[in-house]
Amino acid sequence: MNPKLESFYKDLNGKEIYFLGAGISHRQLIVPFAQKGARITLCDRRSREDIGEYCDEFAQYSVNYHLGEDYLKGLEQADVIFRTPGIDWIRPEIQQAIKAGVIITSEIETFFQLCPSHTVGITGSDGKTTTTTIIAELLKREGRDAFIGGNIGTPLLCRADSMSPDAIAVVELSSFQLITMGKSPDIAVYTNFSANHLDIHSDMDEYAGAKRNIFTHQGAADRAVFNYDNKFTRAEADAAPGETLFFSRFDKVSNGVCIDNGIIYEVSEGQSAAIMRASDIFIPGDHNVENFMAAFAAARGLVSRATMEKTAREFRGVAHRIELVRELRGVRFYNDSIASSPTRAIAGLRAFGQKVILIAGGKDKGLSFDELGTEIIKRAKLLVLTGMTAYQIRSAVVNAPGYDGRPEILMRDDFEDAILTAAESAKEGDVVLLSPACTSFDRFDNFEKRGEAFREIVGGMK
Repeated sequence: MNPKLESFYKDLNGKEIYFLGAGISHRQLIVPFAQKGARITLCDRRSREDIGEYCDEFAQYSVNYHLGEDYLKGLEQADVIFRTPGIDWIRPEIQQAIKAGVIITSEIETFFQLCPSHTVGITGSDGKTTTTTIIAELLKREGRDAFIGGNIGTPLLCRADSMSPDAIAVVELSSFQLITMGKSPDIAVYTNFSANHLDIHSDMDEYAGAKRNIFTHQGAADRAVFNYDNKFTRAEADAAPGETLFFSRFDKVSNGVCIDNGIIYEVSEGQSAAIMRASDIFIPGDHNVENFMAAFAAARGLVSRATMEKTAREFRGVAHRIELVRELRGVRFYNDSIASSPTRAIAGLRAFGQKVILIAGGKDKGLSFDELGTEIIKRAKLLVLTGMTAYQIRSAVVNAPGYDGRPEILMRDDFEDAILTAAESAKEGDVVLLSPACTSFDRFDNFEKRGEAFREIVGGMK
């Protein structure tokens, strides 16, 4: 075990450790922390009945519980508070605890402070998970010891003691994780930026400031990769302390990855070397071309161009991200449940070279659907809407320039009914795409549960 990690675990003995939120990462930290002598308190808005199975795992340990509406009371009694990314750190109760001298942190922040290996961090409004997974896949195929985590996978802090100095941790980082980060990864990737999560962030400035922490604390020897085609991320590159690389589908870059005549090139100091044809990337969509280009730039010097090409030709994608679920009687059903914003749904629509039958709708995030409405007119042959935002999306389509009654819009209260309606309307050669443009929280705990429900319903069709 590395000295920093050993000292950290030693210092847990006798400390009052509060975990805010019964989430995945905390589930795996509570037992080892308790075994090191920490006094554990788990705080969650839900009742014991709602999270009973979660709590049952800690029956042999003296875990205290603060559950229900008052779960944030008494935080000033803690020595250290670990918060899940979904709990707003500017809540008055949390700020009061900070004033009382309580340390507020998270699993991923602690990991970055203690990590013995190299780190690659990926953020952006869209494309984080796929880009993170591609980078880890590239490194593994090259024979590197790579760990994947952060906003996906198992908690990295639990695996830090098995990481060598030569290992590489590939970490997906959301704005909620980054907002209080005081350390940036050795290699930072900023995929893109657009309005998102405005139902939680106070405004766009706070959201942008959180994302900026992906590179703010880097040093001169570190690397930051930016999307040149996104005006915001291109401008952000000016503030990067270390080496700056760009990726671009539309323009040539002097340092990074770009496309010329359909071929993806690696560029360094103006010198270009071909990697592959963009059309040879297996998973569909221009946004996935960008994901691979971002990954190629991040992995430069760590992975050969031959490994880059082979991986791009063979990589089958990530679950719930334009995932081909089934082909039934010539109709292909795609699960893009990850599309919890209008920009992500637009990317899903653009991934296909034909008009699709689109299923959309969910919980409102305070985002505009105007651009999505215009895109739906261009790229959908039928629109099936469901969920809280169904009428908002319908209004955006109907009021979009050029709407002439096409596509037809069908409203369905029930999620399963929406899917079955789309399937019944489909003919041989059609694509049915679940790309909701909204979060799942009106009906499901998360987008994974929504995608799994879609898979199950489609899988049961005859």
